[in-house]
Amino acid sequence: MVEFHATTICAVRRGPDDICIGGDGQVTMGETAIMKNGAKKVRKIYKNSVISGFAGSVADAFALTEKFEGKLEEHSGNLKRAAVDLAQMWRSDRGEVIEPDQDFVAIGSGGNYAYSAANALFNHTNMTAEEIVRESLKIASSICVYTNDNISVEKL
Repeated sequence: MVEFHATTICAVRRGPDDICIGGDGQVTMGETAIMKNGAKKVRKIYKNSVISGFAGSVADAFALTEKFEGKLEEHSGNLKRAAVDLAQMWRSDRGEVIEPDQDFVAIGSGGNYAYSAANALFNHTNMTAEEIVRESLKIASSICVYTNDNISVEKL
């Protein structure tokens, strides 16, 4: 069975009022074919107060987003509690949620590249969260074959 993959997501928080998450637009089928260039992998959920993005298979991303919003409703918008509950429910092995040491994170096939770029930009520039997200994803797209530069972002 050939799986579709939707990859790189990057999120940055620069203080309480500058929060942004972005994703590339590439959906890859198997190891050899790009099926879509303009997928939107990030969106606002829970009364437009939470921004989310998932990397991995397309079906999982849609299912997880829907379940995550349900968990947010169940826990009255408590983000940490909803995330832990979702991880425990989704994973048959032990569900885990890791809070990053700094105010940025990246996941997916190009996640390590985007994370490295975000680390440098966050710690050595005065760029906004959105600027860091966009530039980190752009850098990842120049290195990772599963990441493109058709970037979409959401801000809180």
